[in-house]
Amino acid sequence: MLINHLNHALLEREGQALRRHRRSTRSPCSPQLELETDGGNARALLAFCSNDYLGLASHPALVEALAQGARRWGVGSGASHLVSGHSRAHDVLEEQLARWLSPAIPNARVLTFSTGYMANLALLTALADGNTTIFSDQLNHASLIDGARLAKAKVQIYPHCDLASLHQQLLVCESRLKLIVTDAVFSMDGTIADLSALLELAQQHDAWLVVDDAHGFGVLGPKGQGSLAHFDLHSERIVYMGTLGKAAGVGGAFVAAHPTIVEWLLQVGRPYIFTTAMPPAQAHALSASLDLISGEEGHQRRCHLQGLITQLRTGLQALIDRHPDLGWQLAPSQTAIQPLVIGSNAHALRIAASLEQKGLWVPAIRPPTVPEGTARLRVTLSAAHDPGHIETLLTALEDSANEVGT
Repeated sequence: MLINHLNHALLEREGQALRRHRRSTRSPCSPQLELETDGGNARALLAFCSNDYLGLASHPALVEALAQGARRWGVGSGASHLVSGHSRAHDVLEEQLARWLSPAIPNARVLTFSTGYMANLALLTALADGNTTIFSDQLNHASLIDGARLAKAKVQIYPHCDLASLHQQLLVCESRLKLIVTDAVFSMDGTIADLSALLELAQQHDAWLVVDDAHGFGVLGPKGQGSLAHFDLHSERIVYMGTLGKAAGVGGAFVAAHPTIVEWLLQVGRPYIFTTAMPPAQAHALSASLDLISGEEGHQRRCHLQGLITQLRTGLQALIDRHPDLGWQLAPSQTAIQPLVIGSNAHALRIAASLEQKGLWVPAIRPPTVPEGTARLRVTLSAAHDPGHIETLLTALEDSANEVGT
């Protein structure tokens, strides 16, 4: 009965162009990927689909740092942080991150996690309860949505980046504890939340601001220190989550906050307590990544990335202007996430397939990840791309637009 039910549900998803498929690569993360085909061969593709924003996932210095860490610490931690899995390598990374975030969060303390999803689940379930109201942006990441649900708190959804609506919700809230929860950079739109205004609302209404900076950490701010540095914020009311597998190029995540908040999280955060710690070798490699991000090479990579963003946006807008009947839209993003909104699921899949035939890998994103009717190509840029890669993509999209229009 269960198998029949699931097969029927899978067929329904197939009919709605919502069924998802894994793809296997045979090469390290980079713009030039070797993709395994159905016949077991490999095909070279120019990829615009990773979150490796600074191009560090295959950086020789980080590869060597991971190898050094493995020689020193082995390949696994062996236990959870609170049993025997916490090492000096974890301490060094947490102390380094705390120094990074302390200008924004005075006396910040840091706790590291295996994934950003786990960090958000731990964070919201530890801080919120039945006497808490969570104010959540409509387009927040699934991990924040699920964390709010598991916390059993009252949840108020405010329209995306609509501060006036959020203000009205806060005015009538009588909960003992109020948490404003937002992505810093929204993963499917590339837009940046107005964290300055959100912090003002938090101060005005005695609330706390929880920021998921998965797509801003390492990229935003003068030294890549993330969205808080980008807005030059300073407040103990901020609870900050950053991931380390995107711009930092390795893996894992962390929470930075007032020391009391982090101590409470260590005591009751179930996804932290009951999970094997990230390998110490990984923590060692992440320390090297932070040094690179904050140094001159990191600065150069962020400048190069910004140039690619400008080049792509200029080219995409010109393409849209040439093909107004297609109804394509360019999201108002100034980040490495550049969504080209197509509309229907089937249409987005068709364009993505056309690009793949031309040797490019650009994923089609469909509901429920994005709202109905806004299926899109999610173009993500990396400092490992070059201007020639952008021109190749623009030419292929022009050809696909002409094919659709005929």
